[in-house]
Amino acid sequence: MAKLNPQQLAAVKTVDHPLLVLAGAGSGKTRVITEKIAYLIQQGTPARYIAALTFTNKAAREMKERVNKLLDKSQGKGLRVSTFHSLGLDILRKEHKALGYKAGLTLFDDQDKLTLLRNLIAHGSSNCDIDAVEIYNKQISDWKNAFITPERAISNATEDDQLIAHLYAEFTRNLKAYNAADFDDLILLPVLLFQKNPEILEKWQNKIRYLLVDEYQDTNITQYQLVKLLAGNLGRFTVVGDDDQSIYAWRGAQPENLAQLQKDYARLKVIKLEQNYRSTGRILKVANHLIANNPHVFEKKLWSNLGFGDPLRVMSHKDDQIEATQIVSEIIHHKFKHGGSYSDYAILYRGNHQSRLFERGLRENNIPYFVSGSTSFFAYSEIKDILAYLRLFVNQDDDAALLRIINTPRREIGPTTLEKLGAYANDRHISLFAACSELGLTQHLPEKSIQRLEKFTRWVLETAEKIETGDTFAVIDHFIQQINYEAWLNENSKTQAAAERKAKNVYDLIEWLKRIADKEQDSEKSLSEIISKILLMDILERNQEEEAGDQVSLMTLHASKGLEFPHVFLIGIEENILPHQNNIETDNIEEERRLAYVGITRAQQTCTLSYCTHRKRYGEVAECEPSRFLNELPEEDLEWSNKQQLSPEVIKQRGKANLANLKSMLS
Repeated sequence: MAKLNPQQLAAVKTVDHPLLVLAGAGSGKTRVITEKIAYLIQQGTPARYIAALTFTNKAAREMKERVNKLLDKSQGKGLRVSTFHSLGLDILRKEHKALGYKAGLTLFDDQDKLTLLRNLIAHGSSNCDIDAVEIYNKQISDWKNAFITPERAISNATEDDQLIAHLYAEFTRNLKAYNAADFDDLILLPVLLFQKNPEILEKWQNKIRYLLVDEYQDTNITQYQLVKLLAGNLGRFTVVGDDDQSIYAWRGAQPENLAQLQKDYARLKVIKLEQNYRSTGRILKVANHLIANNPHVFEKKLWSNLGFGDPLRVMSHKDDQIEATQIVSEIIHHKFKHGGSYSDYAILYRGNHQSRLFERGLRENNIPYFVSGSTSFFAYSEIKDILAYLRLFVNQDDDAALLRIINTPRREIGPTTLEKLGAYANDRHISLFAACSELGLTQHLPEKSIQRLEKFTRWVLETAEKIETGDTFAVIDHFIQQINYEAWLNENSKTQAAAERKAKNVYDLIEWLKRIADKEQDSEKSLSEIISKILLMDILERNQEEEAGDQVSLMTLHASKGLEFPHVFLIGIEENILPHQNNIETDNIEEERRLAYVGITRAQQTCTLSYCTHRKRYGEVAECEPSRFLNELPEEDLEWSNKQQLSPEVIKQRGKANLANLKSMLS
């Protein structure tokens, strides 16, 4: 702790008050959390009574590794460092009876939810439009994140939202019937459980006697409720956050939760971390100047001891192809002149589609690069298929899993059969699997269809029993051979190489499951628990850590949060891109400004801002306006390149005219 600055040290040692640490970009917030965990343990709080929560598995892993370096092995035993959702899953697994669930809860991902919603619309009495199912899915998720139950949604809904609110209620009933929960439920259900069962809440408050929360500005209303319940009236917590880096409003994040703490905890202490250990003074001056245009409940100003540094460059380009060519050229030139590594450079953008021209330019110049946020391992269809089989083996009430694999590979169980099976199951309020074996189904389906369904259900039950009583992974290997899955991949892949790659993914998955099972043997985790656990993991993060190496990083501004690079290029700094058109139309410029702030504060030594006067969109070249944010930066700290075509006054006027035009179109 000798290396902590006075504010960091105060944050570590404040344990007798609820504490909000306002941690600016690059101010050492993770260090404060890890040092505080060690301090609490050294002051006599056993590790098993401490929980630290964050938002990604990667952040949780890094935090745990850093805490372990500060402690003896025995001191850290029982410490909980996890994501919010992992904690929620743990609560649900241990308290499932109180919520009326069976053991072996199934987790629905977005694809499973969409399948169920489509099914409910197709087979139910709802008049919802099946083509708008993704909108309904988003609305239901928003309600859950805002702590709005189906009952509240129905009573508060406008006339337009009544149909969706009733669909939400039906969706919730069906999820429970399938003994399933979605990711939003992993927070919502524990909150409802604690509110209705004070004795269970007290049990968990005794388990978690001190709570630390990282990235607190990213919490939604339901997560805030969970923190408040676990921390109790005494407020045994430290939350660390930065309202200037709240960039997830689209998924329910509420930077207002920082201010809410002052209302809910009169004894709250606020400590600001304003010394930045990442960037030069000039980068911070520009970032401070920009974010000062947003309203603030808590004022703070980043500063640095790392020297003032170079001006930020602003580059103008005739079009997006020239932009990509020029920036790739800048990277080559800078690296040649100054040395260093390709990994020193990052190209940041508002939307994934912006990376393509840069990828091409980097490839053509033989520059290694890495695109963050590429396809997740769990998004591959072959991984979803095998996981769906495993989910069905451990929980026959998992309708989404059954619907995914009942004809993968083909079993001659057609859509008409499934439609009638679904209608029958809905009428009887039972799962699809249970409906397959009911005598009443014979009144609705021909004998051949009944026989095929019975053959399938028999095979599932036999395999499930073998998995439970025999050599689990030998049985899994055998069933993959039994269904001729590799032949199915060959039939349905464009090339032999693609089929082989998919087969390798499947075997990688099985090997990975085996490793998890070997690790978890001491705690005797069942296959169902392992599967639920891996649905909360992001394998992609592990892949990225292994693959990134000495490569130029390409990523969205959202993905860049928490990272830092010596040299940063922010591209597409234009109206309708940054700020994004959607947020211009909904008057949410503050979030876009925070995104720009996050981008600038990723830079350690140099930061280049780039915009185009023309850009190709939907096959046509359109004129572009430089972003209004460029006019909010201090002129004396910028160095403009190729700025001959527009003066700041003209940029401002045209920006205002463009906004006025948009407003008139909307009205």
